Amino acid sequence: MNGRCVITVGDLGEFGIVARIAGRLSQGETVLLGPGDDAAVVSASDGRVVVTTDLLLEGRHFRRDWSSGYDIGRKAAAQNLADVVAMGADPTGIVVGLGMPADTGAGWLDDLADGFRDECDLVGASVVGGDTTRCDLVVIGVTALGDLGGRAPVTRSGARPGDVVAVAGRLGHAAAGLALLQAGLDDPGGLVDAHRRPRPPYACGPRAAILGATSMLDVSDGLLQDLGHVAKASGAGVLLDPAAFTVTPEMEKAARLLGADPLEWALSGGEDHALAATFPREVRLPAEWTVVGRVTEGAGVQVRGRTPERGGWDHFRE
Repeated sequence: MNGRCVITVGDLGEFGIVARIAGRLSQGETVLLGPGDDAAVVSASDGRVVVTTDLLLEGRHFRRDWSSGYDIGRKAAAQNLADVVAMGADPTGIVVGLGMPADTGAGWLDDLADGFRDECDLVGASVVGGDTTRCDLVVIGVTALGDLGGRAPVTRSGARPGDVVAVAGRLGHAAAGLALLQAGLDDPGGLVDAHRRPRPPYACGPRAAILGATSMLDVSDGLLQDLGHVAKASGAGVLLDPAAFTVTPEMEKAARLLGADPLEWALSGGEDHALAATFPREVRLPAEWTVVGRVTEGAGVQVRGRTPERGGWDHFRE
């Protein structure tokens, strides 16, 4: 008989959970007062604070049989940190609200906390606090903070006809990985990992602000849908060139296995958390950015030579 004892979060209790998480976290230079008090204190040298929040529900945004606690922590932090850099700001900290069943293993909790910590470390941010509660499923709420460093925020409303549309980061990889998981098929090369753990191009956000980006957002719900927000907010149109998008051999192989169009993944797939931005056409863009279209007179998003589907994620649609 195996006598190994598995410690659960129910064994730890609320304060034991908090102490266990806090003991695994490092605190960066912007943190003046970290976990352990009624609230944290994070410096904002700019005098303005960028704030964003996201909610992740087990079974809707992640599955514990598909993703480890570490993967989920990285992903939950990444999608919020990406929103901060999409405003042209530098992330400084996150706070986490966590609900989970009492029989959740303490080891899984450790992995989750490590995922949060390691993703924040990529941008010099810290987990500065949060709250825990008992819940039937795992529920994660993350609020991220950022500092503009004296720059103007880059919003969705500044695109102007004649601007180029450019993308930094991967597109379609997470959607392909999710499709493979749903079909129970083998991964031909890193696509499932892209679904489990996105890789936002964090440094490109603040740099884009310095370069003079006229609008920017992170691609969380699909490029067509997200650029539609830019077009609407800016009172302009967007024309995309399908030949400008990179479809990797791994995506092509997955598309053959699934009978899918890899370009549709790039145009409509979410959760890669790439950055999409518009720039004046005279701006010389670094190699991290790929020009995929231009801003036009008119309205909405068009794809040259194609009729785009509704593509993109909407939490209140099937």
